[in-house]
Amino acid sequence: MPGLCDSVRAACAEIAGSALSVQIDLDALGRVEPGPAPELDPERHFLEGDAEEVAMYMLALDSINFGSGWFPTLHKRQGCSGYFTVAWGLADHFRARGPLDLRSVSPSEIAGVLEQAPEHPLMELYARALRDLGEWLGEEGALAAVARGGGSAERLASLLAAGMPFFDDRGFYKRAQIVPNDLALAGVASFDDLDRLTIFADNLVPHVLRVDGVLRYSSSLAARIDSGELLAPAGEEREIRACAVHVCELIATDLGVPPRVLDTWLWNLGQEPRYKAVPRHRTRTVFY
Repeated sequence: MPGLCDSVRAACAEIAGSALSVQIDLDALGRVEPGPAPELDPERHFLEGDAEEVAMYMLALDSINFGSGWFPTLHKRQGCSGYFTVAWGLADHFRARGPLDLRSVSPSEIAGVLEQAPEHPLMELYARALRDLGEWLGEEGALAAVARGGGSAERLASLLAAGMPFFDDRGFYKRAQIVPNDLALAGVASFDDLDRLTIFADNLVPHVLRVDGVLRYSSSLAARIDSGELLAPAGEEREIRACAVHVCELIATDLGVPPRVLDTWLWNLGQEPRYKAVPRHRTRTVFY
């Protein structure tokens, strides 16, 4: 029985092999350049607390690490992307007031934490996601819950995907996989199989690959993305993510690095102006 990571690899390879709107240009693989080692930003993430506090912060952040399809409508902190607006707002709350009461988080409360309008549709989704986390934790602390994985990143990702609906991203499990990676980067957990993780398939890594010519979209798909049209969470959108996962397996092997490290290199590249100047695909989903 294949584990979660192998199931992602198999599903994405199958989709990539039959994709109609997204193609992989193998000749462009050499254009992907190595970047710095993965790390978390100590200002925009809460990393200075004790291990229990930092683990709780990372679990809370990764529980609401989605909504890129709505990010253009968020009120962003100066110079910040949607992700860093959320990460920093939550970090400042932990610094000033400590963790949220997860089981009773309301849309208006999380809106206040993140400095957003309470009626923004993401606030209801974020509040639900945090309440789901509270139920998943039960009476356990963050570190005790993480220990359920028995030191396996894949096992922890599987538990998250099985225990919370917004992590059940079948075929990709982007957010379930990023949790152990973030906990390791924060220095509060270690996993024997961390490098088995795939990339964390969202809308930015495929965008970087597209801009660099590694992924090629059909003229129809490219035109719709470039015009700002939202994509449905199916069909072409799954082809984009699956082709990104599959080609990153090839790139990571070629470069001799784990896919999770390659993901960080590509994600950081996506913060540069030349990538931001080109529209990326947007899908309104709880999975990224």
